[in-house]
Amino acid sequence: MAEQDLDMALREDMLAKHIDIGLTLDILNRYNIGEFDHFVKIIPDGIPTVDGTAVVDIRDKSPDRLLFKFPKQRSLANLEKSGILLSRGTLLGTSALPEKKENGETCLTFTAEVLEEIGQKMLGRCAYGVLNGGSATSYADLKKNRAIDEALFSAIRPSFERFASQCRDMPKGLTPAYINPDGTPGPSFLELKMRARLLAARRLLYSARAETPFMPLFQMTSVANHGQLTRAYEDIQASSFLAPLAAGVGLKPAEWLSGVQPMIAAYTHSSEGRPKRVFDKAYGREHSALALPGGHGQSFMVLADVFRDLRDRGMRYAMLSNIDNIGAYADPVELAILAISGKPAGFDFSFKTPVDVKGGILVRTRDGLRNVVDIGPAIELQEIERLERSGAAILFNCATGIFDLDWLVPHLEEIAKNLPVRFSDQNKDAGTYSQAEQVTWEVVSLVPDFIAFAVDKKRRFLAAKMLVEMLLTSGFGIDDGTVSAQMRQTGKTLHEGQAWLLEQAYGLRCVNGRWTPRELVQC
Repeated sequence: MAEQDLDMALREDMLAKHIDIGLTLDILNRYNIGEFDHFVKIIPDGIPTVDGTAVVDIRDKSPDRLLFKFPKQRSLANLEKSGILLSRGTLLGTSALPEKKENGETCLTFTAEVLEEIGQKMLGRCAYGVLNGGSATSYADLKKNRAIDEALFSAIRPSFERFASQCRDMPKGLTPAYINPDGTPGPSFLELKMRARLLAARRLLYSARAETPFMPLFQMTSVANHGQLTRAYEDIQASSFLAPLAAGVGLKPAEWLSGVQPMIAAYTHSSEGRPKRVFDKAYGREHSALALPGGHGQSFMVLADVFRDLRDRGMRYAMLSNIDNIGAYADPVELAILAISGKPAGFDFSFKTPVDVKGGILVRTRDGLRNVVDIGPAIELQEIERLERSGAAILFNCATGIFDLDWLVPHLEEIAKNLPVRFSDQNKDAGTYSQAEQVTWEVVSLVPDFIAFAVDKKRRFLAAKMLVEMLLTSGFGIDDGTVSAQMRQTGKTLHEGQAWLLEQAYGLRCVNGRWTPRELVQC
């Protein structure tokens, strides 16, 4: 199908909605000739288990707990590449690192305390990025939120409707990351991300006169929201959550490197058969397209120049996460393990809970490799339920990864080309249609090796895929008897984790029902 074959009214509508017509039709034509047919649903052979090497459990970080071991000579060489020298296996401020013989090879063993010290030394050379391309349309969608749990939705519906009206059509990163105990909205997801970076700089006594920038911020936006985000940063930098800290360390709080993602149109539902067409009845209106991002997996194409720039600036690692997870902050322990191992990437996983219905899980495929498969586009929910019934402890993707830029930059074009394009059918307020997506975290199938970090969900994966999840995590519905006991317990666990994060990771203190920057609280 060529652009001139489009109905004129539909073409004008697509242009008005900033849809990249060329890219939309390219994907459509490739689908209709069967180019994506080999990206089939994945039937896993099993679920990887925690083994201390490929999957490392870092939930318990008691200082003396041994978390990781690795061959001595490779450990020393890999750390030296990161600018950290260990003399005879000794780290400044610690005693000699224990050594063990395994399969004839001497290994160093690292406690949580030692890993924390190593990682702190590397923190400044890790850029921090967010996938900021989506709007809160799906986030506040009535059908999607209701489908999570009917009883929970009914119990908190008045609050949902109140905040949904405030969130719709906004970039998700600008919506409240939590609701205060007094019912007022907290700072945005983006404000919390920027605050975590400033706190890290203050802890390390960072000097703005340093030769390399400290944890540069980068983002993927979209043509639909880039201007809105840019304008919002002007106001956000004066936020009480950011301005005092920024002044203290001499950093600009809201300075972002950006890659702008194009928008594509939705396509007709699979029930209409092949060939697919551009969906042209959004919200029941004739000749009306639906503008959508093409999945966060396009980040490797959209952010390619940003990744190259970061490497040129002296960054060794780039952390990338979805905007909606307040547990996604740079963890020195993870950085240390990644540096010691020399592996090209590391990804966070938590053990799946009932609210984890949108996202991906870690599986072992029939060829013996590990992959992250997205629920819906790549694996059916029924297959996951079958695995759970068999007793498998499923590791759910936290949508957080750390990439070694020395590996990532040379492989960007290869990743962008080979990352699967998947079509999924949708039934939302806008209608029934299908959308094409590249899923970011299927990149693990293209990485030659990686560390899977098993993390504490309540401290590392408080993701809000849907508004109902953010409200549940903020304490809504957890004391309502009409909500199932399992869902109430899940909510209480998430709410406890949220309080820990706000206090420990973001330096806040709850005063008179409102979380407030600790530096502004008079003791």
